[in-house]
Amino acid sequence: MPVIEASDVSKSFGATTVLQGVSLNVEEGEFFGLFGPNGAGKTTLLRVLTGQLMQDTGTVFTAGVPNTEPIRLKQRVGIVPEAETPPTFLTAQETLELTCMIRGLDGVQSRIERWVRFFDLEEKRDILCRDLSKGERQKVMLAAAFIHEPKLLLLDEPFINLDPIYQRRVREYLQGVASEGRTVFMCTHILEIAERLCDTIAVIHQGCIVEQGRLADISRGGDLEEVFLRAVEGGAVA
Repeated sequence: MPVIEASDVSKSFGATTVLQGVSLNVEEGEFFGLFGPNGAGKTTLLRVLTGQLMQDTGTVFTAGVPNTEPIRLKQRVGIVPEAETPPTFLTAQETLELTCMIRGLDGVQSRIERWVRFFDLEEKRDILCRDLSKGERQKVMLAAAFIHEPKLLLLDEPFINLDPIYQRRVREYLQGVASEGRTVFMCTHILEIAERLCDTIAVIHQGCIVEQGRLADISRGGDLEEVFLRAVEGGAVA
C-alpha cells in the first residue's frame, strides 16, 4: 500500500520552474532514496510532500493524508528538513519535551532518555540549542523526528554534520526501521551510505524524474553512483 502518492506535481517560483510533472509512489516498508544534483528540485519536492509548500498542479497524499492538511500530516510522520535547526531559545531537553507534548506522547522521560543516550547528549541536554555545535543540533533534530516512532520518516540530508560514528548509528537505526515494516524516504548526496540502505530510488534532474525503480532492477550490475550519473548525464526520462 502506498504511503506516499504524488501525481503530476509541478511547482514554479516566478518564472523559474522547479518541479515538472513529478509522479512517484512509495510503498509501505520501502527504504526510498531521492537523488539529484544541486538545484534539481529534491528539497522542494520534500517540502511539498510534507505540506510545507503547496504545489501549483497535481495531488499529494502522504501517510494517507492530503498535503493540504499539513498539521494532520505532521502528526503521522517524522521530518528532518535540510539546513533547519532546533529552536535556538530552547535546550536540547526542552526541545524534546516540547516535541513530545505537541505529539501527545506518554512515557515522555523514558523516550527522551533513549535518544539522549543514543546520541550521547547527556552533557549537552541543558545547553541552549544556539550554543550547540552543528553536529549536536543535527542530533537533536534527528531525535525529535525519531522520538514518536512514526510509520513514515522523511529525511533531507540526515547524515549532514554527523561524524562517522553517528552516521553508522543512524544508518543502523534506519535499517531497523525498514526491517520493522516502517517506511523511510531520504534525500542525500552521500551515495555510499544510500547504496547500503535504499531498495527503491528515484533520480530527479531539472525538476523531472529521470529514473526510478528498484535499485537491483535498474543498476544493470553497477552501483548507485553509476545509476545516478547515467540518469543525469544521459537525460533518460523514466
